[in-house]
Amino acid sequence: MSAYTRSAAVAALVALAAGCAGPPPVPHSVPRPAPRPTPEPSPRAHAGAPVLAGRRPFTLVAAGAVLPSQPEVLTTARSDAAYDGYDYRPMLRGVRPVISSADLALCQLGAPLGPLSGPFAGYPVLQAPPQIATALKATGYDSCATASRHALDHGVPGVRRTLEALDTVGLRHAGSARDAAERGSPALLRVPGGARVAQLSYTDGAGGARRPASAPWAVEPLDERRIIGDARAARRAGADVVVVSPYWGAAHRTAPDGRQLALARALTASTTHGRPDIDLIVGTRAHTPQPYEKVHGTWVVYGLGDQITGAPKRPRGTLSSIARFRFAPPHRAGGRWRVVRAEYVPQLAEQGARVRVRNLARTSGHGQARKKIAKAVLSRGAAADGLRSGS
Repeated sequence: MSAYTRSAAVAALVALAAGCAGPPPVPHSVPRPAPRPTPEPSPRAHAGAPVLAGRRPFTLVAAGAVLPSQPEVLTTARSDAAYDGYDYRPMLRGVRPVISSADLALCQLGAPLGPLSGPFAGYPVLQAPPQIATALKATGYDSCATASRHALDHGVPGVRRTLEALDTVGLRHAGSARDAAERGSPALLRVPGGARVAQLSYTDGAGGARRPASAPWAVEPLDERRIIGDARAARRAGADVVVVSPYWGAAHRTAPDGRQLALARALTASTTHGRPDIDLIVGTRAHTPQPYEKVHGTWVVYGLGDQITGAPKRPRGTLSSIARFRFAPPHRAGGRWRVVRAEYVPQLAEQGARVRVRNLARTSGHGQARKKIAKAVLSRGAAADGLRSGS
């Protein structure tokens, strides 16, 4: 933990749980949570480390953008809190089994976090309660992409508050930084079974804000050379699998735009000594599900949609998917970890008296929503490459 090692960290950890009277009961049908990944103390510690024998397959899940400060979402989190504060855990309870049962779970935080006292606001200048960090950790997430078009809505102080809140609950993060040294350290996690996974995160813009000249490291821009350079650095630091989480594309479009397609081709074509530099791309920003596609042998998710969202202007805005990939170790040292199973789990941010995130594979009804998600996800031929609907 960086600057948040002051005595205030203890008080903040207690305060982040305000309104949460202990974790919600878990139904007997929910699988026991898998052992969680172990954060690597320093990427440099593994530079040049040999491949370890006995590494086992692992399952990775990635979900869409979390937008905690939209009016309907804020109202729900306030209503769900037992006392003062905000509790997002009931909102996510419907997808907790999918997230917590994976060996590694990645999220995307689409808003900066504010102080406990607020104020909290939705579009156009976002600021969300820090209690969302508590809920993401309790749901089973391990690392969160923080690069987005709203990451700089409250400048560098907003970036700092966001990362301090994530640090406090034990969530790793990628895509924004408090200083140049932190910018140079990827989110590197060791998953049960021994594999090391790096998450990298980038945004195609910062909305109405600009990256401050005095802090160019604050948020990562979406740049082909930078991404490839970072992926190679993560590999040198010991990453067996490199995952890129781009915030890209045009909002409210089911089809990926030209830049998404071109960048996906360039990134998946990049290799070092014959081994791809990037093993998986899982994107967000469109606020609607977009296709999965295998490009140069690498899975690309152009857009997952939004996991937590309020009532959108367009009906598809409440639909999304959770990507789930099973990785198997290489047959020889220095080889590539292979995706041996690829699935998507259809999801709905159900609007009503309270917002609830639903796993549509485990929820009756909503047939039209499942069909719309499947149509978007499979629209670039992913079924022929083995993508299936999961539950």
